[in-house]
Amino acid sequence: MLTALTLALIVLIAVVDILSPPDIHLGPLLIVAPALTASFAGPRATAGIAVLAFAALTVIGTVRDSLTSSNIQTQLGAQLVVSVLIVGLRVLRERHERELARVRSVSEAAQRVLLRPLPERIGPLHLASVYLAAEAEAQVGGDLYAAARTATGTRLLVGDVRGKGLSSLGDAALLLGAFRAAAHLHADLPDLAAYLDGSVSWDLAQLAEQSRQARLRRPSATDGAEESGDSGDSGESFITAVLLDIPDDGSPVRLIDCGHPPPLLLRPGGITALAARHPAPPLGLGELAPTRYEVESFPFRAGDRLLIYTDGVIEARDGRRRFYPLTERVTAWRAERPAALLHHLRRDLLAHVGGRMDDDAAMVVVERLP
Repeated sequence: MLTALTLALIVLIAVVDILSPPDIHLGPLLIVAPALTASFAGPRATAGIAVLAFAALTVIGTVRDSLTSSNIQTQLGAQLVVSVLIVGLRVLRERHERELARVRSVSEAAQRVLLRPLPERIGPLHLASVYLAAEAEAQVGGDLYAAARTATGTRLLVGDVRGKGLSSLGDAALLLGAFRAAAHLHADLPDLAAYLDGSVSWDLAQLAEQSRQARLRRPSATDGAEESGDSGDSGESFITAVLLDIPDDGSPVRLIDCGHPPPLLLRPGGITALAARHPAPPLGLGELAPTRYEVESFPFRAGDRLLIYTDGVIEARDGRRRFYPLTERVTAWRAERPAALLHHLRRDLLAHVGGRMDDDAAMVVVERLP
């Protein structure tokens, strides 16, 4: 359809130019046809339209008996040069689009491997999740979530790596791998939290040592400045997380909060923030401050819903630098099923920030079925 319109435009310009007085020249407008084609078609179609536009300008010069005039020859030369540039730019654009498609394909594969979609149903629970990455064209970043079945129930992990975007993928992958390997091996939730903290601490220590060795190998002219900023690196990386153990038999849910925003318990009577009385430090800081993990318990009855989220949600700002009012917005949709609730929150959150997140954000809703 659009190609037909560009062809009609070429014919229209040529006919009007031929019928116009001798001192009126509309032939240069023919370059609009290949320029428009490049916006919706590939290089071959663009080149084809450019050839037709050049032929139409040649016909105009022939009909007007001025093909040998300097005016027509200048128009033909200019149109040829501009057409070649348009086709060349369209070739570069198509190459970029192919590269972008490959990047998106890799990103989608990484998301499927690293951040596996939560099952819609696991045991007596109904789950839904949503992820919003801060990096342009990325689908994953430093926020994470995972679920694992145990002999008596389901364990959930929601975390947030310090930093954002693709640079935090390694730490997220480490924690997710450690959780999936150990969630069903440790009977006590504090033992699992301690294991995850040890795994993260060891890996971050290895990364800090590798970074220090790499900096020591750099030219001596920059050693002083770089070493001065190296002392705090190992203690600046950490992962906030919340661990949940949800028994199948309806027993109280057990929770350990490692510096993470408190989950919201949604009930017909209202919304309750499950703020831990004894929060633990973020994962990766256990060696700096040895921790005895305290378990918080709360009832989670049939029909109740849990909203677990990362700080990218509550710290999202609008154009006036106002934070996203999560609790206020959840109140309007708390009766919705998990997937519908997250659909409303995702749309509302993106509208609040103007369509672009400054930080990664993840949300998980858990509903206990009757």
